[in-house]
Amino acid sequence: MSAIVDKASRATSMRTHTCGQLRPGDVGATVMLSGWVNSYRDHGTGLVFIDLRDRDGLTQVVFDLEDASQDLLDAADKLRSEDVVRVEGTVRVRDGGPNKKLETGEIEVVAQTITVLAKSDTPPFQPSDTSSLPNEEMRLKYRYLDLRRDEMQRMLKTRHRVTKVARDYFDEHGFLEVETPILCKSTPEGARDFLVPSRLSPGGWYALPQSPQLFKQILMVAGADRYMQITKCFRDEDLRADRQPEFSQIDLEMSFVSREDVMTMMEGFVRRLWKDVLGYDVPEMQRMSYSEALDRFGIDRPDLRFGLELVDISDLAAKTDFKVFTGALEKRKGCVKAIRVPGGASKLTRKLTDGYTEFVKQFGAGGVPVAKVGADGLETGIARFVESIAPELIERLGAEEGDTILFGADSYATCTRALGELRIKVAKDLDLIDPNKWAFLWVQDFPMFEYDEESKRFYSMHHPFTGPSADQLEKFLGADPSDRDTLEGIVSDGYDIVVNGSEIGGGSIRIHRQDVQKKVFQLLGISEEEAEAKFSFLLDALRFGAPPHGGVAFGLDRVVMHLAGTDNIRDVIAFPKTQTGSDVMCEAPNEVDAEQLAELFVANVGVPEPTAS
Repeated sequence: MSAIVDKASRATSMRTHTCGQLRPGDVGATVMLSGWVNSYRDHGTGLVFIDLRDRDGLTQVVFDLEDASQDLLDAADKLRSEDVVRVEGTVRVRDGGPNKKLETGEIEVVAQTITVLAKSDTPPFQPSDTSSLPNEEMRLKYRYLDLRRDEMQRMLKTRHRVTKVARDYFDEHGFLEVETPILCKSTPEGARDFLVPSRLSPGGWYALPQSPQLFKQILMVAGADRYMQITKCFRDEDLRADRQPEFSQIDLEMSFVSREDVMTMMEGFVRRLWKDVLGYDVPEMQRMSYSEALDRFGIDRPDLRFGLELVDISDLAAKTDFKVFTGALEKRKGCVKAIRVPGGASKLTRKLTDGYTEFVKQFGAGGVPVAKVGADGLETGIARFVESIAPELIERLGAEEGDTILFGADSYATCTRALGELRIKVAKDLDLIDPNKWAFLWVQDFPMFEYDEESKRFYSMHHPFTGPSADQLEKFLGADPSDRDTLEGIVSDGYDIVVNGSEIGGGSIRIHRQDVQKKVFQLLGISEEEAEAKFSFLLDALRFGAPPHGGVAFGLDRVVMHLAGTDNIRDVIAFPKTQTGSDVMCEAPNEVDAEQLAELFVANVGVPEPTAS
């Protein structure tokens, strides 16, 4: 990763340089540095050394009895880690030779005066100690100490660089940065809203925005033409390593565009970003349809850094009497797929493959049938149940002696998802993923709707403001809400940008016609009255001449995760929440008193009793 260097002068009345700026060209100069004591060393020979730290780096400061008074040496002797001090002194060539681990390692500062600006208690952990990090809860409780670490300062600088590149790039291409409301109306967008009671409208509630989606569309109706914003979004959903209840988007919208126009603009942004931050030249990005992604990789955000592709063997499975296969094929859209694991016979232990059965159960699959390829065909596992198709199966998979074959059999949705997730797990188990490789692609041609078996209704795969692709418009307008096959076959003008198996951005060409938007609501089972109550401002805006428009939202936090080389979203957010949604530093969420609740016309009904299992 290329260094992100602070080049601007930051001299103040308390410093002439930062602790990472001095070089051999400064030898002989009288300087003033301010920062934290990173480490302290008393050599017992009239010499005391401290490493002084700020966000730019470290400078070694020497207190030498030959050049200073005993009082100065005594003052230095009382310093401890994380004390805040100001030092004045002279720059000289580092005695004893350079320290190649430091940018300032060729020089040191011989102290002449020292001023203690603030003393520090003994910290619960040392920011300078990289060998033994405390647990994450401790890091988050004392986040101000955690952020002093070099690694966390690098995260902050990387995030700053990303947002600056974004603003520069989109400014160069004619985008206006416009702020949209944080207190807005609750509209169904998939996740739960965070709600805020209104004191001035008793019984009324604001919602925190899950995204600025409707506002940016209205900005296009308003003639803004090209909009961008780095904005906070809020979703009350279960958390994981790459998800937070409040997160940031680089939000974008463009008027009078096709899908290709939007994708070309955003691909240029990604190229600029990776080049500026990492010095990496992103090649032309591959395009892949949603259906191809699921067929080959089992997931709509495939990681292309390794193989292990899914192969459909439903036609071969139908020739067997193996009930796991035939039972799956009897289901609606049932299928059987397989993954060839090269060399898996010696690499995948019985313990691992047994564990895979438990792993796929969380995705609704019943298990993972297994067979190994031997010199004379299939061996072990389910070999005897598929003996009749073994030669065709081996040929279709391109399997060789010593390989392992993993199978999935269920409805198409369950089979592909389970094997898609298993594919990633196998790659990690066998160390097949090159961490230094970048694999970008666009996934496009998403279904417009997806059916939920539990609620027996359709939902928008992206959101209800995504338009159908142009060649699907007639089919869409004529669709009957009860015609499941037709609705599942309608393709939208949506697109996602994926890197290394992670979706970092997604968008679509939006609906700009009122009749099309109303039809979407109808197909989703939203009545005219409900649509009017929840979306009247959008429907009204579409009556007054809306331009064709589309856009993208990049997940800023996820983008920074990739560029900074971490897999934990909390590393790239200055003050994140825990996986239970808590801020352990400022102790939020917290209870409020009855008087505050009364002003908001809200009653505290208490915590519900846990439901008996």
